[in-house]
Amino acid sequence: MTPLHLVIVTCLVVCALCWVASLITGDTSWVDRIWSIVPVVYLWEFAAKAHFHNVRLNVMAILVTIWGARLTFNFARKGGYTGVEDYRWQVLRDGMSKWQFQLFNIFFIVLYQNFLLVLISLPALTAFNHQSRGFTRWDLLWAALFFLFTLGETIADQHQWNFHKWKHAEIAAGRKPSPQFMQSGLFRFSRHPNYFFEVGQWWILFLFGAVAAGSISQWTIVGALLLTILFMGSTSFTEKITLSKYPEYVEYQKRVSAVIPWQAKS
Repeated sequence: MTPLHLVIVTCLVVCALCWVASLITGDTSWVDRIWSIVPVVYLWEFAAKAHFHNVRLNVMAILVTIWGARLTFNFARKGGYTGVEDYRWQVLRDGMSKWQFQLFNIFFIVLYQNFLLVLISLPALTAFNHQSRGFTRWDLLWAALFFLFTLGETIADQHQWNFHKWKHAEIAAGRKPSPQFMQSGLFRFSRHPNYFFEVGQWWILFLFGAVAAGSISQWTIVGALLLTILFMGSTSFTEKITLSKYPEYVEYQKRVSAVIPWQAKS
């Protein structure tokens, strides 16, 4: 079995488990729960098929493992593994009939998102198919940049965690929090800095494959492109919900860049 076939089989098994679990529990956040886990499995499957002899594949797998460990920790501390469903799924569920949401569940939440997790992992296929090209200084640069993006996302998530702890404490004390939404730290320069770093990590992974192939013209860029589009849609949807809760959010939108960190307007 080729590494790509192995990844596809793993993906189909994960899809089946996520779909069945969503039907049994009525909770559609199962893909969210495996989001930070299965790409790690895919990368190590590629590395294992190379018998762990390819330095580039090993480094890629290690970096994605670090990404996965950090994201899993952040998801777990927010209650993601305790049956808490993503609030956005409920908003969509409320706007659809039961059969429409079930179609959305199987085709988008389960199949499309799992397919996307395969696609963003496929720069490892490029590296696997070009193992003759040795580990270069470009690979070292991408590895260092990946670490920096991981650090940036960690800081952004911690800022958000600290803010929500403070906000809940204010509400518990009978006070109205001010501000109502995160605007400090990295959020002074981007409304979604964690999204920026998250997507950036997968563009960096694509560049590892490009270095292996000796060309940036690789079809595996599709994964990073589709992930970028998904996050753009998610950003728009999330901000519509936020605006419905906090009308003053529009002023924040006028001042601060949506995703790419930039100097805020005065």
